[in-house]
Amino acid sequence: MPVEYGGYLPDDRRGPPGGPPSGPSGGLRRRQVATRLVFLVVGFALAAWGPLVPFARARAGLSSGGLGLLLLCLGLGSVVGMPLAARLLARVGCRRVLLVACALLCLMLPGLALASTAATLAACLLLFGAAMGAMDCVINVQAVAVEHESARPMMSGFHGMFSVGTLLGAAGASGGLGLGLSPAAISAAVVACVGGTTALAAGGLLGPQDAISPPPRQAGARRLVLPHGVVLLAGAMCCVAFLVEGAVLDWSAVFLSTARHLPPARAGAGYVAFCAMMVAGRLSGDAIVRRMGDAWVIGMGAACAATGLALVVMVAAPWVAFGGLALMGAGCANIVPVLYGAMGRQRVMPVAAAVSGVTIMGYAGILIGPALIGMVAQYSSLSVAFMMLAALLALVGMGARAVTGPRARGS
Repeated sequence: MPVEYGGYLPDDRRGPPGGPPSGPSGGLRRRQVATRLVFLVVGFALAAWGPLVPFARARAGLSSGGLGLLLLCLGLGSVVGMPLAARLLARVGCRRVLLVACALLCLMLPGLALASTAATLAACLLLFGAAMGAMDCVINVQAVAVEHESARPMMSGFHGMFSVGTLLGAAGASGGLGLGLSPAAISAAVVACVGGTTALAAGGLLGPQDAISPPPRQAGARRLVLPHGVVLLAGAMCCVAFLVEGAVLDWSAVFLSTARHLPPARAGAGYVAFCAMMVAGRLSGDAIVRRMGDAWVIGMGAACAATGLALVVMVAAPWVAFGGLALMGAGCANIVPVLYGAMGRQRVMPVAAAVSGVTIMGYAGILIGPALIGMVAQYSSLSVAFMMLAALLALVGMGARAVTGPRARGS
């Protein structure tokens, strides 16, 4: 199934119809490498914060409920940072927005490591979340532009670098704590890695003259536009995908330890299997998209993830549960990257606004996911909650062609 790459690149960077874009190959390679680096950096910074959470909780003297409420500041900050970044992109370009957001993130990391009161921690989390949200929006807009310029699928590989970054960040921070380093020392090391890598990538980030242009008929559109049409559908699908990923993170070990009676030390291996297959799936995803097409990847991925979730719930053997979680990781791996790529080709909204809207709706899944699963589990069971997620994944698969087909591109 052929994959079409109509773009919104400026006219001086378009190639002949049906052929690769014009421009120096060295510059394109630099932009591709820079895009991979910034995806790696964002995943690394986000995951490095995770092992520091217990220390922040102890310093601020928070209960579990208080910590849960405080962590909402991270998501709220992200929701504020994303549309703000989208509004600035057309004016100043990806490079400046990302560098400013990275500077804010690097300022907040030591604050998260040293904050000793709930108010201080809340403020740091809010600003850290705003920086992460802005960077998340920018890197996806950058990725859409570079994918179009490259005239081949690259989005899964970019998101694969994010997943690699999360593994490196979590392993590095946990390893540092295991070696006796303080949270302050670890945050300083993370700042050095994030700042140095971002500076290295800066030359390949897009400036205002390189930004994706909206379709001609939308040149005068409002700067901030609510998601609608195919963008709203893609955002809902992204919300489900993020909700499922968050559910596996927050509840898979709980399910395996309570429903399958695994010791806590072994129950966490299920999430490891999920993450490992997600990394493998994303790093190989671009080749699969080129061969099979966007709609097939979303549809088959949703089907695999739903099947894996059903296996986890319906078969009591622990090894089947681990296999089901691995199948979920493989299935979920490329749904979100393909949705972002589709937003670069749709003609319903300006690309930066579409990417920002889909990202915000995806983060909504992360925000509401833990509470939703917990509420269903409280009044019914985790098994029922997981089967509800499997049904939502089936709906994602049904929407694949509507998001990626010719009608979604306005052609």
